[in-house]
Order: sequence, then structure tokens, then C-alpha cells
Amino acid sequence: MNRLLGSALFAVLLSGVFACSSPERKLPIYGERSTVEKEVDGKVQVDTVYQTIPDFAFLNQDSVLLTQDFFKDKIYVANFFFTHCPSICPTMQRNLLKAYEKYKGNPKIAFLSHSIDFKYDQPYILKDYANKLGVDNDQWQFVTGTKQAIYGMADKYLVYTKEDASVPGGYDHSGYLVIIDPEKRMRGAYDGTNQEQVDKLLEDLDVILKEYQ
Repeated sequence: MNRLLGSALFAVLLSGVFACSSPERKLPIYGERSTVEKEVDGKVQVDTVYQTIPDFAFLNQDSVLLTQDFFKDKIYVANFFFTHCPSICPTMQRNLLKAYEKYKGNPKIAFLSHSIDFKYDQPYILKDYANKLGVDNDQWQFVTGTKQAIYGMADKYLVYTKEDASVPGGYDHSGYLVIIDPEKRMRGAYDGTNQEQVDKLLEDLDVILKEYQ
């Protein structure tokens, strides 16, 4: 079941919006932030430190350990799903496929889908799923891990996930597609089941590509 951003998450996302002095549009930076002071040429400067995605290590669809090194210098879109999801996942993944097909072959763009079904979605299951979806290169990675690792990572992306036997499929989660920049910062969150939001994702990927061209 998809869920709207809760009030707390919404407040966090709004706190990430920043003013840009450049006339060219840039995406906001989401998440918590802090400030640090440093001395440069005898003068104290205040820098902003933004929330970033921590290092990770998950098994991918080829049974290969995937780490953040794969996404070095890349912009990527992350989400959370499971292969036998009877609710939002089919729509969300088909919509993400539109982004994959648009940017297929672009070395600056990648995609990362985390399975929240740590019991069933083994690498060979993810491989079969990827093939049936139409993914035929390593630009889109599908990963699995322990419940603690996957669900803990979802929290870092500000994505709701929960094992819940009372809902169809046994897992409850939101369908957000999250843009991560090469500096590991969150730059956008889009409802993957909403066509207008998916169109916005495609538009914003073009914007952030210009920022890092």
C-alpha cells in the first residue's frame, strides 16, 4: 500500500529546499543538515553539511556484492519493492522502467531497486524479475540483504517500509523514487505510482544531469 509523506517526513523534505543564486534551476537538497566551522586563510567560514546515503553492501541479481562504489560519480534513482508485490510495485516499476529506457546507455545515470522481501527475493529471483521487466544491462541494479540492512537503508532514503502480515503480500511500503546525486545527497522524491510525478522525475533528471555535466 502506498502512503503519503507523513507530517514529520514532509517537514524534513521542506527543510531541504535551498535558495539558488544561479538563474539556472537546480534541484533542492533533502534531509537533515548541520553546520561546521573551518578556518581558511585566517578567516572562519561556515559550511553546511547535508545528510548523505551511507555506505552499503548488498547482493545483486547476479549474486555479486554491490557497494556504493558502483555509483561513484553517478546520479541514481533508488526505490524499495518486492517481486511478488500485488499492489503498487508493478505500476511503480513500470514507471521506473520509463526512466531506465530514456537514459539507457547513459553512463551518468543508474537505478537501484532494494527488495524488502528478505525471505523470498534471492538473487536468482531478482534476476528473473529484471529479465521479465526488460532490463538487459547493469545500469539498473536489484539488490537483497538482511531485514535490518534493507529496512535500515530505507530509513536513510526517508522511505517507509514495514513487514506486515495484515496487508496484501505481507509487506507495506511507500512507492517513492528518490534521486541521489554523485555526492550521495537526496535531490528529489517522487510517487512512482503517479504519472504526473513520474513525468516530473524525468524532467528533474534532465535538470540534475546539467548540474553535473
